[in-house]
Amino acid sequence: MMLGDTLRRVSLADARRLPFHRQPVFLLFLMAFAMPIAFAVWSALLNNFVIEVADFTGAEIGWLHTVREIPGFFAIGVIFLIIFIREQVLGLLSLILLGGATAVTAWFPDYQGILIVTFLSSIGFHYYETVNQSLQLQWIEKEKAPQLLGWITAAGSFASLIAYGLLVLTWKAFDLSYNFVYLTAGGICVAIAIFCFLFYPQFEAPHPQVKKMVLRRRYWLYYALQFMSGARRQIFVVFAAFMMVERFGFEVHEITALFLINYVANMIFAPLIGRAIGFYGERQMLMLEYIGLTLVFLAYGGIYYFGWGVLVGASLYVINHLFFSMAFAIKTYFQKIADPGDIAPTAAVAFTINHIAAVFLPFLLGYLWVQSPGAVFVLAAAMAIGSLVLSMLIPRHPEKGNETIFSRLVAEPAE
Repeated sequence: MMLGDTLRRVSLADARRLPFHRQPVFLLFLMAFAMPIAFAVWSALLNNFVIEVADFTGAEIGWLHTVREIPGFFAIGVIFLIIFIREQVLGLLSLILLGGATAVTAWFPDYQGILIVTFLSSIGFHYYETVNQSLQLQWIEKEKAPQLLGWITAAGSFASLIAYGLLVLTWKAFDLSYNFVYLTAGGICVAIAIFCFLFYPQFEAPHPQVKKMVLRRRYWLYYALQFMSGARRQIFVVFAAFMMVERFGFEVHEITALFLINYVANMIFAPLIGRAIGFYGERQMLMLEYIGLTLVFLAYGGIYYFGWGVLVGASLYVINHLFFSMAFAIKTYFQKIADPGDIAPTAAVAFTINHIAAVFLPFLLGYLWVQSPGAVFVLAAAMAIGSLVLSMLIPRHPEKGNETIFSRLVAEPAE
């Protein structure tokens, strides 16, 4: 018996007759709201916390993010777990682990303690993200996916906006401690996950998921896009905010205000991006993303090579984040080309592929950062160009049998 079988089960078809607040999409919105409350607060405080409490340099922050990404590399373990645990239950248990580990972060204010608690929270984060991506693609119809994923992204941004807004308003005004903020944010995430577990039935998708590792040759472009996305994103996640603290001396409320601007922009633009993906297609939107990211990363390098100031750095951070918000076009591309039963195992495989570079890039680039921070961002620009080339291989109307621009040529017999 799988964990979750004792709870009431409802098919997706029957779920449409439930009140909207009890339907699967609303559950996805609640989960998307809960996760950033813990993760966004952890991210906002991280750089100041590790620099002030544990005297981290670029080398230590690189190792920290390498440890943080190890569970992402082993996200393939989700395939084994869903043999025994329903995906919906696993997603909520992962949220509880993320929230719980975030809550106790300040209890371990040394290098080893920070690494351990980060590893635990990362297991929760990456397993939640893997399952969440699978559930989104199973529960949302293809025609509605771009728009709804845009709104779900906006819901996560709204949660982050609330968390960051409260941090900006209260951090200095009430002289908050790291311990209080981490406990509060993590506790809220845990509470929402427990509520979702008790309030919602188990939703049954019409297509049973394959419960073994799936690697298909026709998904190769999706795998390649995931690999490049993971490598490129690591540089942004690890070093962009760290730069704002190390080079420009941002304090907690200042770096949080920068995050706040990011998520206001995401709330506004993510639904519009979803609509644009539905209208223009994944190919055009991903090409736009990668061209923009190339220019942004080159400009980041300019901060170090040409001495550009804090206003340029803060502006680039917001623009960079906006371009990254287009990345859910990779999800909708896969949804269009995938066998319905492949979604869960391929989500796990894709997350592992996404984190291959994440395991070794942070600590290697941490040492490069000590020698030449600008070179780190130039390398990121090169990765964005590689992603641009890959995105050009997506057909205008991807579907099973038309996964790349070469698929029809290969399928057609030679004359």
